[in-house]
Amino acid sequence: MASKIFVNLPVKDLGRSVTFFTALGFTFNPQFTDETATCMIVSDDIFVMLLTEAKFKTFAPKGICDTGTGNEVLVCLSSESRAAIDATVAKAVAAGGSTFKPVQDLGFMYGHGFQDLDGHVWELIYMAS
Repeated sequence: MASKIFVNLPVKDLGRSVTFFTALGFTFNPQFTDETATCMIVSDDIFVMLLTEAKFKTFAPKGICDTGTGNEVLVCLSSESRAAIDATVAKAVAAGGSTFKPVQDLGFMYGHGFQDLDGHVWELIYMAS
């Protein structure tokens, strides 16, 4: 049975986060979007629910992690090429995000990533075949 994954992330400013991820090329499902949440489409089976902190707290039994001092999740997505990774990281930085570590080039695997506006870590990897 195929499963879909929905990653839920708290954000401080939903509109600002939508603008950021739109700049990276992501789209959103309007059926699951309102003033407190939006459904970002990563692929046919992967979605990221960006939730205002108030909305996130209705689902999460514990407090929200301070991403300035810790990580609550590390989101890793595969990419089609090294160039696609470099382009996405450049877009993220141009849209207000930041990098968190240097490029990793292991020959068979290439990776880089960014932190979004709320400090969530997004790693991108390309695996040579």
